[in-house]
Amino acid sequence: MMRIDHREEDLENHDRGLDYDLPRLLHRRGMLKLVAGVGLAGTGLITLAACASEGEAAQATQTSDTADGEIPEETSGPYPGDGSNGANVLTQSGIVRSDITSSFGSSTTEAEGVPLSITMTINDFAKEKSPLAGGAVYLWHCDREGRYSLYSQGVTNENYLRGVQEADDRGQVRFTTIFPACYSGRWPHIHFEVYPSLAKATNSANKIATSQMALPEATAKAVYATNGYEQSVSNLSRMSLASDNVFSDGYDLQMPTVKGDPSSGYQLTFSCAV
Repeated sequence: MMRIDHREEDLENHDRGLDYDLPRLLHRRGMLKLVAGVGLAGTGLITLAACASEGEAAQATQTSDTADGEIPEETSGPYPGDGSNGANVLTQSGIVRSDITSSFGSSTTEAEGVPLSITMTINDFAKEKSPLAGGAVYLWHCDREGRYSLYSQGVTNENYLRGVQEADDRGQVRFTTIFPACYSGRWPHIHFEVYPSLAKATNSANKIATSQMALPEATAKAVYATNGYEQSVSNLSRMSLASDNVFSDGYDLQMPTVKGDPSSGYQLTFSCAV
């Protein structure tokens, strides 16, 4: 299999810069609320806040996120395919689909891997978490080799593992895909963006939420023991949720339920409020 040029360097730094920092600063609203609540009434408290460890700050953020129940805002990464960084697959005919295992358009290449079915429920946080009926979800992730279609060497002409679905009356969308790899520098994950409607899911400027799902460790280890995922074994062994540059500040609201086995495939269910 072809590998991405300079992947390790790119992946270690891809979540840096303004696109990374702004969402992450907003995501730490829990810590800001904590500081504002006590007013920083004294230099001792200022010193304490300044000297708090990264782990303590992460715990404060996690507690806040769990309390308010709104999905944390995360980076879309360097390979969104939504027009914000190069290609815009959202404007292509065929992107609205449930089965995202194959490319569409000029290619019909199918991504190989352990089958994964995804059922997401999207709720409107501003409306007492009622279903976001008529909303839309754009979901994407890497393939079994850790490559992203449209961007990575060897798959720049592919658009597999990307798709958009409109939420039904229960706020649900469904996707059929494969279990993604663990590549160097990141915990196994799935990206998604939420849009207010299918009509507006053509321009990243219209999205109302961007986040990621963290995949369970036990499931990932079972998948990576199968043929084709060999490189994910060593990559996962060097990673943890605590060291991941997205999930290290809390992932309670980003961990889906996954059931199944490698031979028959897995079923993932996930609910979030936006």
